Amino acid sequence: MSFFDELGRYLGSANNRGQILGDLGDHVYLALLPLVLGIVLAIAAGWLGCRWQPARQVLMVLANLLYTIPSLALFVVIPGLIGSKILDSVNVVVALTIYTTALLVRPVLDALDAVPPPVIAAATAVGYKPVRRFFAVELPLSVPVLAAGVRVASVSNISLVSVGALIGTGGLGVLFTDGFQREYFSPIVVGIVLTLVLALVVDLVLIGCRNLLTPWTRVGAS
Repeated sequence: MSFFDELGRYLGSANNRGQILGDLGDHVYLALLPLVLGIVLAIAAGWLGCRWQPARQVLMVLANLLYTIPSLALFVVIPGLIGSKILDSVNVVVALTIYTTALLVRPVLDALDAVPPPVIAAATAVGYKPVRRFFAVELPLSVPVLAAGVRVASVSNISLVSVGALIGTGGLGVLFTDGFQREYFSPIVVGIVLTLVLALVVDLVLIGCRNLLTPWTRVGAS
């Protein structure tokens, strides 16, 4: 039997297709929820770092240290820190939120630094208070730079979720572990292809969101 015949037989099973769809849904949840939470936390950290220089230095060092922790070790340590069970999906969500926040702290700071000072001064002059100015002026203008960091973080999350399968959580990584244990290549190939497709789809969605949030960039380009 050729590989393609084996693959067709594997995908022809309704049970296998149901498992694949379930694993894909788990992967989307485990990858994208930490991405959203990490963006919110990184923006809050960036706001603090831009307004208080000592906090900026601490945040940069802390982000670098957190991102160097091996992902599998963090998945194992998290249950002891938050009191969850070792197989709870919340462990992956918390771990990847930490990674996403650590990865995005520098891009957020760079994005906010890229906002032209005259624009900030003009917003202040017309009566914008600091919080309103941040959300109405500084944050929207930082989107083009910030979006690049978010795209990198999304790919990183989609990749790291697969590692969680080694400790029994869901996601497309289950197809990898199942395939290796049974020496069955079809689920491995399906898992790899779906992971790549998911990363591509999410990246395209993020590009679309960036374009939607920054209409002035298209006007300038035209």
